[in-house]
Amino acid sequence: MKVFLYYVGKAKDPQANAMAADYIQRASRYAPSQMLELKPGRTEFWTKHPTATKILLDPAGQSIDSTAFSKLFSKAEMLGHDLVFVIGGHDGLPPEWKTRADMLVSLSAMTMPHELARAVVAEQIYRAFTMLRGHPYPR
Repeated sequence: MKVFLYYVGKAKDPQANAMAADYIQRASRYAPSQMLELKPGRTEFWTKHPTATKILLDPAGQSIDSTAFSKLFSKAEMLGHDLVFVIGGHDGLPPEWKTRADMLVSLSAMTMPHELARAVVAEQIYRAFTMLRGHPYPR
């Protein structure tokens, strides 16, 4: 299993970028994990990861807690599927992507900068792995 965190738009906030990169690096201890920028108008992640579970972050998505989030990882590991997370830019995600997603997840009912959302998702990826491995981090 591999984990991919894609985001639309330039990563401009150095603090949020560093935080997200740190959590992705920590998650890489458990499974290969990458964070990559998507250029607007390019959708190569659909063809690059045909069998992966694609989870798009969207305010209209379902709210899940960290335990439910970690179960996504448990299931993906059991099935041997990659996980792809996609965070939209300032204008959100293209509507046609939402219909192709395996799951839409909302981080919060509140609006937040997409760079902060990336750091939150990266932390939750790391948290999911530590929860599944019995690491003391998620206490």
